[in-house]
Amino acid sequence: MAKALVSDALWERVEPLLPPVVASAKGGRPPVGNREALTGILFVLRSGIPWTMLPQELGCGCGMTCWRRLRDWQVAGVWDRLHELLLAELNAADRIDWSRAVVDSSSVRAVLGGQKPARTPRIAAKRGASTMSLRMRRAFHWPLHSPARTPTT
Repeated sequence: MAKALVSDALWERVEPLLPPVVASAKGGRPPVGNREALTGILFVLRSGIPWTMLPQELGCGCGMTCWRRLRDWQVAGVWDRLHELLLAELNAADRIDWSRAVVDSSSVRAVLGGQKPARTPRIAAKRGASTMSLRMRRAFHWPLHSPARTPTT
């Protein structure tokens, strides 16, 4: 017999995190249980087969049922809570080597961003010299100094 995809130890950790299965008020087929849906999800993720090709022999319902349950659990935050639970257990058992952990902007979002860079100070207080030759200025009757830039006394 093949090894079960959802062991009893795994199910004990996951079951409290899952929302209860609710039967439809309209009637119809009874819903697939959470353990069966988790078995179907793990089978598809481990084997890489398409959801629609989930074997009926597993007793997990159809692939779309498992896919919808995976989607609903993601929206409900089940996977994030499971990840936090497992990290807490590993940390308490001193099984995590934090010296090898890496955090960067591709894995953790900087919500408020970093510190704003300081403004670059101006190098010179005055505007640079005009590149137009004096002869061209005189030809077009342009003043040598613009009125807005003349110092007041």
